Order: sequence, then structure tokens, then C-alpha cells
Amino acid sequence: MTIRFERGALIAVAGLVAGLIAVVILSPLEKATVAPKAALGLVVSQPVPAPVLPPVFTRPAEDVMLVLAPPARERKEPVKISRMAGIDTLTGFMSVDDVDRTSREKFLKTTQALLETFNQLGYDLDLVRSGKALVPRLFLASLPGDLKDIREARVRKALFFKTVLPLILQVNEEILRDRRRLWRLHFQRGLGLKFGPADRLWLMVMADRYKLKNGTIDNLLKRVDIVPPSLALAQAAEESGWGTSRFVREGNAVFGQWTFSDTGNLLPARRDEGKTHKIRAFPSLLESVRAYAHNLNTHYAYRQMRRIRHGLRLKGAPLEGLLMVGDLKNYSQRGEKYVETIKILIEANNLQRFDDARLGDEGPLI
Repeated sequence: MTIRFERGALIAVAGLVAGLIAVVILSPLEKATVAPKAALGLVVSQPVPAPVLPPVFTRPAEDVMLVLAPPARERKEPVKISRMAGIDTLTGFMSVDDVDRTSREKFLKTTQALLETFNQLGYDLDLVRSGKALVPRLFLASLPGDLKDIREARVRKALFFKTVLPLILQVNEEILRDRRRLWRLHFQRGLGLKFGPADRLWLMVMADRYKLKNGTIDNLLKRVDIVPPSLALAQAAEESGWGTSRFVREGNAVFGQWTFSDTGNLLPARRDEGKTHKIRAFPSLLESVRAYAHNLNTHYAYRQMRRIRHGLRLKGAPLEGLLMVGDLKNYSQRGEKYVETIKILIEANNLQRFDDARLGDEGPLI
């Protein structure tokens, strides 16, 4: 009995050993070891160099050199990842919230760089006023974040005017381009020539854009016209607090235009009880100026201003801001006091001399 038990145990052990040997033979161990997989993260290969122009300019997205960190045996070349304007230093995993606060604040302080750029271009307001110099085609997307920190009022005002004036002149050029086409069609009609399909369609589009039910050429000529730079500059200074208001800093709202749309606009901190308006925000300063000119050229509240402007055109007289400002009392709840403030701003800053200013012939520096 004992011998039979021992024989069975030996047979079982022998079967187990044979099974292990078979497993080893069929699935041999690998001679090489496998390194653990490393997590991939994004790190900055070197500090991002400061741009030549202030970062508030509208510029294409710049490339920032970022390095992936794979295992040592699989080093790769740096990988380029697009950087949107406004980000100076990237850390962690490209989260905007992770941007170093000190670097971000330093990135926004650009008034000194902007002043240097103006000086390099020879942009001098006194020369522009005297008609001895043209205005460079320099269009900023936003005002410098540290404009409010400039203590000297003269410097802050000059910087503000230099920034906004090219934008106003650009918008006036766009309007004059349409106005010249209207006059060409006016003379064509006077000669008894018929309009082609493209011109008829264009007139329909212009009538819709300028909110005219009767979109005749004569009616369009009363609306498709420029805003004197002196008037626009004075209103921009008043409405934006010389470029320091929250609305212009957060939404490029140079002229404080009201809107009743909730999407992407700014809520006033102090709003009269019962009021539901917001301040319209814009993607750029240029869009804000375009909307301002379009507002004056279409809104019912400014029809008398447009009549005065049209009368000056019929007389062949120059368009002057001081002659048109009297009918802008509806622009502000302050009414006549607002008009007086705009007049004072024009006269005190000699802005009427900018009504003849022109942009240079060179291409835009954006």
C-alpha cells in the first residue's frame, strides 16, 4: 500500500517537471529587457524671443520651438507647434492657465516698444498736422495693455492718437472707394448708359448695407461718406478714456457702442436701473472703427449730421468735424454737454488739422 502511494507521488512530480520543461521550450525568455514607457510632455527648448513689433499688432501665428521628451533611445528633432499671439511662455501641456503670470504681464507692457516703432517710422503728429508727412499704414489689433500706466498725459495722448488715426483713415479710404464707384455710376446714368448685372447687384447690396429701402444712387451718396478724422478722434478719446477704459481693453470698444445682444459683449459696471444694454465688443480696433462709421452713416438719430455733410459736399466745402459735431447730441445721454465736450477736445488738441491727413502709399504694416 505504501509502495503504491510513493509510486503515484513520483509519477505526479515527474509529470509536473515535464510540464514546466515543455512551457520553457515552447515560450523561451527574452534575452533583452524592455525599458518602461515614458510619459510625453511639452517643454520649452528656449525662451521665446520678444517680437520686433509689439505683440498687440495683428500678426500671423508664430512658430514656437517645443521639444517632445521621449525615452533617451528615441530622441527626435524639435517639433513646431503654432503659437497664437498673446502667449509669451508655454509650460506644462500648453494650457493657457499654466502660462507664467510674470511673463504674461511683461508681455502686455508694450507702450515703450510701440513708441520706439513710431519713432523708427518717423511718425510725428506735428508733421502730419502741417501736411508735411503722411500717416504710416500701421494698424494695431489692440491698444497696449499698459497705456493707462503712462503718467505723462502728453505722451499718453500722442500714443493714443497715433494708434487710432491710421485706423480712421483706413476706414475712410474704404468708404471713399465705394463712393467713387457710386459717382461713376451716377455719370454713367447721366450719359444714358445702362448698368450691367454686376453694378445692379452691387447697388442692391449697398442699399441693404446702408439700410435704405429706396436705394437710389442719390440716396446712397448721402450715406456713403467719410467721418472727419477730427470728429472720430475726439469721440474715440472721450468714449474710451484715452484708451484706458475696461471696454477698450477687454473688447476693443473704442467708441462705446451699445448693443442688446448677449453674445460676446461687455456688461457695464454702472448701468441705470431698467437698462438692458451692453457694450459691443470687437475682434480688433479696426472693426470697432468700421462699426462706428457705419453707425453714423445709417442710424436715424444722425440723419441731420448726414444732411449737413451732404450740404458741404454740394458746396464743394471741406468736411470739418466742428461743423458736424452739433448734431451728435443723441450719441450720448449727456446730450448738449457731450457735444460741448467733443468740441473742446477737437479745439484743445488741434484735431481739426488732421481732417486733411492721408495714409502713406506704402503697404500696410499690420
